[in-house]
Amino acid sequence: MTQFEHKTARRSARLRAVAAGLVVAVPGALAVSALLAQTRAPEPNPPTDAAERAASERTAGKGTVWATGQNAFSFPLANLSDAERTRFVIGNSFFKRNWVEAPASTKARDGLGPHFIARSCAGCHALDGRSAPPDWARTLLPGADAETSVGLLLRLSIPGQPDAQHGVVPDPVYGDQLGTAAVQGVKPEGHIEIRSQPIEVRFADGSTHTLQQPIYRITRLGYGPMAPNLLVSPRVAPQVIGMGLLEAIPEADILANARAQAALNGPLTAAIKGQPNRVWDAFANQGAGGEVLGRFGWKANVGSVAHQTAGAFLGDIGITSRVNWREACTAAQADCLQAAHGGGKGTDRQSGRKTTVLLTAAQASPEQPEIDDQTLNQVIFYTATLAPPARRRVNDLQVQQGQALFHQAQCAVCHRPSYVTSTQDSSGAGGFPRLASPSLKGQRIWPYTDLLLHDMGEALADGRPDFQANGRQWRTPPLWGIGLIRDVNGHQRLLHDGRANGVLEAVLWHGGEAEASKQEVLKMSAQERAALVAFLESL
Repeated sequence: MTQFEHKTARRSARLRAVAAGLVVAVPGALAVSALLAQTRAPEPNPPTDAAERAASERTAGKGTVWATGQNAFSFPLANLSDAERTRFVIGNSFFKRNWVEAPASTKARDGLGPHFIARSCAGCHALDGRSAPPDWARTLLPGADAETSVGLLLRLSIPGQPDAQHGVVPDPVYGDQLGTAAVQGVKPEGHIEIRSQPIEVRFADGSTHTLQQPIYRITRLGYGPMAPNLLVSPRVAPQVIGMGLLEAIPEADILANARAQAALNGPLTAAIKGQPNRVWDAFANQGAGGEVLGRFGWKANVGSVAHQTAGAFLGDIGITSRVNWREACTAAQADCLQAAHGGGKGTDRQSGRKTTVLLTAAQASPEQPEIDDQTLNQVIFYTATLAPPARRRVNDLQVQQGQALFHQAQCAVCHRPSYVTSTQDSSGAGGFPRLASPSLKGQRIWPYTDLLLHDMGEALADGRPDFQANGRQWRTPPLWGIGLIRDVNGHQRLLHDGRANGVLEAVLWHGGEAEASKQEVLKMSAQERAALVAFLESL
């Protein structure tokens, strides 16, 4: 059987004990001041007075919800109007309900596949939260006993010059994402096996911690060999809270982060050189499309909530829309191209008669998408207005100590604490998000990210470029809600592929630009590490 073994297996032999800050390394106190002086929402060192701590508790400004427990990620922004809450509920229904194969009596929800990973948005984002990779050992079981990946997907490409709208060159047979499931009569593209290799990390106090390096392999290929120079990037689905607020951060603030980091030269900050990604967005310029700043995706390879939502419908569920109307079938996948399309019916003239027939995937068109604009826009609105829950334990002394250590280790520039969202009118081109709520405007928010790309070292590198991101760069992920993932989803698997089991392991995996900050964490005592974890889990 043709198999592909991800190159991390070859790379892992070169890895020594890897430890790095959960935070991309950031400048010192003076550098923090220099960075933030150029932006709209000045950040001092860690909040020390009660008023500032109270402000940081309101993660989404007036939109903050005070929620914990399993449904903590599923509430709308607190300041939505009644009419907007109705839109939120409608979008929620299409986010959570399963799509079915065409043809079906449920015309508003048919069109699943032909290839897919999940049957609904909530299949990956359960309770609007974060997915986890499959049980690694169970992916190795034979036949139908093997666990299929739903929460983790593999992005695919080959080296080359991509066109402006896609950012990568897809594999000629398997496209740009592995479809691990398929409708009846269509072969799944492949199965993901995951093995691991232990890596020991040693702290300055002599204690150790063992990380597990995942090694990916694609088996059970449905359409023959993959390209010999295939590039693979594993990704888990993150929690979807606060996405509209992230899109409402002024572009000037994000670019100012990059300019300030470029000027840093301190002992812990000289390597920190965050870069923006520039990507194609189908919804930019009032829907005409165009290049925008990347904000979403693990490589900042998506520019808006709208583009992310439409892309996930196609890539993960197989649902076409007006902007993504071609089914994800390649020319080598004849069964995929002949599968039923859920976007409508066509006509076939045979024997002199006009006969109504189902469209096939090969006959898909922008005029007959499987999800219409109105429904797609409701899901976009829902995704854009999910509220990040309030911080917890802001007055706890251990949390305050951990926050001071977070800044001392120079974590707060790449994981920049707060911003004030734009007050501009809808523009769809770097201003206020066009398909969201005015309630997002002018809010002081606390996401803990710079939305820039950073070289995170060899251990985390996937070797796969995406638009202007190279194979060692990852976007700084927002940290809000990180302490509630265990309550919502029953796990705490972190980083781009879920390899880290908890925030400390996520800290220990970072390298590259975060190497100096990692060394600061390795020097901490067990009590200080516990305080750092307590702070991060308060977010």
